[in-house]
Amino acid sequence: VPVVADAVFKGFSGFDHDLAYEAMITSSLIDEDGLKYVREKGFIPADLEQESVSKALEYALADWAIAEFAKMRGDSANAAYYQERAQAYQIYFDPESRFMRPVLQDGSFREPFNPFESIHEGYAWTDFTEGNSWQYTFLVPHDVRGLADLMGGDEAFEAKLDSLFFVTGDLGEFASPDISGLVGQYAQGNEPSHHAAYMFNYVGAQHKTARKVRFIMDEWYTDLPDGLPGNEDCGQMSAWYIFSSLGFYPVNSANSVFAIGSPVAHKASIHLPDDKKFSIVAHNNSKENIYVQKLRLNGKDLMRSWITYPEIMQGGKLEFFMGSEPNYEFGRTRENRPPEVLVQ
Repeated sequence: VPVVADAVFKGFSGFDHDLAYEAMITSSLIDEDGLKYVREKGFIPADLEQESVSKALEYALADWAIAEFAKMRGDSANAAYYQERAQAYQIYFDPESRFMRPVLQDGSFREPFNPFESIHEGYAWTDFTEGNSWQYTFLVPHDVRGLADLMGGDEAFEAKLDSLFFVTGDLGEFASPDISGLVGQYAQGNEPSHHAAYMFNYVGAQHKTARKVRFIMDEWYTDLPDGLPGNEDCGQMSAWYIFSSLGFYPVNSANSVFAIGSPVAHKASIHLPDDKKFSIVAHNNSKENIYVQKLRLNGKDLMRSWITYPEIMQGGKLEFFMGSEPNYEFGRTRENRPPEVLVQ
């Protein structure tokens, strides 16, 4: 659903937008894979549906995309309905442990709870798909601000996100083999983690995103036969690296905003329609100079830690000015952090 919505938001043609909207609505109202419970209860009970937490969090992102599509069409009723569904991730958040947890039919959290435990499908009943609560707690790419507020604000969210990259624990005897490329509990080898290193941008700590992204690229990607950290999965493992090597990444796959990371490419060009070109230059870039000091877009200096799809598509030049020490002011203030609204 987010992929189809993203194509519409970005103005892609060649397919029927009315039919696409109808298909998105229809797919959200079926009974399979826990969606019946989403409609009837507002959440997916963990004692009635396997992988309930993972499914619910992914549905919330899809519902956000439908809500934005509905707004574009002037369908206020569906916009309101799906916006409410997009906030359902909050039901699974436990304010005491500050983890996403499976919720039972009676509304209580399943006990006992171990945020490290992973059970791969087929071994036993599982609440998370190819992952654990550490990884899925951050799967709210459409409302990072809301997730940070649930955790107690920017500092609490930043501390929890810091922990993701250094805590270790026993995943259990039935752990999913897809949990690979580990940095703490962050799993570069599996897609649900891929946006997490970029989430520091949303609380004004862009330098931490830069440090984490550079480490991941250096540690888990090589030109050897085993040079990918996990299953390529239709190209996503490589797509993450390509985006990251250019210096930006789409945290929300459908809002046309790209959070800034730390480029490894010194120069690159994206060839666009109508003979346009978007050029990227990283000044003073090296293995030591991993921190973005500022950006310059088409001659204008920027202290914001994001760019947009329309800015890329109009062509021009994006310059990164790199240094060996963080510029803590880059992306720090609220107005310089990535927006979560749809940008067209």
